[in-house]
Amino acid sequence: MKYLILVGDGMGDYPLDELGGKTPLEVANIPMIDTLCAKGKFFLNHTIPDGYPPGSDVANMSLMGYNPASYYTGRAPLEAAAMGIKLAEDEFAYRCNMVTIDQSENGDLSMRDFSAGHITNEESHQLIAALEAECATAHFRFVAGVSYRHLLVYKGEHPGFETVPPHDFIGKDITSHYNKYLTQIEWKELLVKAGQVLKNHPVNLKRIQEGKNPANLIWLWGEGKMPSFPRLTDRFNITGSMISAVDLLKGLGILGGLAPLDIPGATGYIDTNYAGKAQAAVDALNNEDFVFVHLEGPDEAGHKGSIEDKITAIEDFDAKIVTPIVDQLRKKGEDFRVVITMDHFTPIALRTHVSDPVATILYDSREQSPGSGQAFNEKSCVAYDAEKKNSITSGYEMIEILFNTSE
Repeated sequence: MKYLILVGDGMGDYPLDELGGKTPLEVANIPMIDTLCAKGKFFLNHTIPDGYPPGSDVANMSLMGYNPASYYTGRAPLEAAAMGIKLAEDEFAYRCNMVTIDQSENGDLSMRDFSAGHITNEESHQLIAALEAECATAHFRFVAGVSYRHLLVYKGEHPGFETVPPHDFIGKDITSHYNKYLTQIEWKELLVKAGQVLKNHPVNLKRIQEGKNPANLIWLWGEGKMPSFPRLTDRFNITGSMISAVDLLKGLGILGGLAPLDIPGATGYIDTNYAGKAQAAVDALNNEDFVFVHLEGPDEAGHKGSIEDKITAIEDFDAKIVTPIVDQLRKKGEDFRVVITMDHFTPIALRTHVSDPVATILYDSREQSPGSGQAFNEKSCVAYDAEKKNSITSGYEMIEILFNTSE
């Protein structure tokens, strides 16, 4: 038996006037997902526990079977694990976004772009190298990640101020949040100097000339110390792999005992290497029991506020990830159980995450009895759940259903 979890990050949404009162999932052409939904089990999954932020870190931790109340320490340590960073007892990892900030005449700051125009690896790595060369101290060091997603490792006591995700403040004033960093002298010195390095760097000067958003500031958030997880491989007596373009998921996989697979051309957006991801999943299942495939595109489109990109990302998830994987497993005659879901909603109208329970499919290739008979979208799932009352109230328990331990 083969087991899969296929995640379209942020696919969930609210009805949009531009789509005639429908969501992107309702409008998208997803024939394979709809077929599996109609033939499989269909339920709502509460991936975000009460009191926790609706981030991909908490949500995907739940999808991987870990109770955030027991294991969550922050987002950045998970990304540190993916980068092979060993945090000392007195070290914290911070996510270090490359962002584009606008400053008004009176000095107020607003978040124009949390990703600096989805800056390329080549460009951002040059900027991180410059920051490490000119801004690193005994307390601060920079580590390059993917696109706009990097890390700052801080040695010392927690500074005591609260950080916020930059994607929650797109087009909004962030002055008061930024000023929190300036209350402590070493943090103020770091940010001021970093801003100067970025402003004058050739990469940003060129981006401005080309009409692109410059990475004119770093935004630090998601801090925490390294957690310790029981390995999925031990818990369920399996072998498995993690396929994702983003370090957050790779780190979760590593801590859970899954092998992180690097896919050339995997970008975390709608231009990612779909074929490479799908084939890597099929190849991994030749020798392993389980694969977790994560697609970031729908979430990024939601943050961008692009209806067109979100529909495209959802359709590509169906056509280029779900369909080829399922088709090849069927061609091989493999028995398999697959969960198709999302981690959270990223509504176009809000451009950030929300904690609504997510529509989830569990399809078993051996199942002969009638399935849900439903199409895969938010509205049909809520209505079906109201009738069947089979939602999972603790999202981390879903993986036990996948592996049959709770059935």
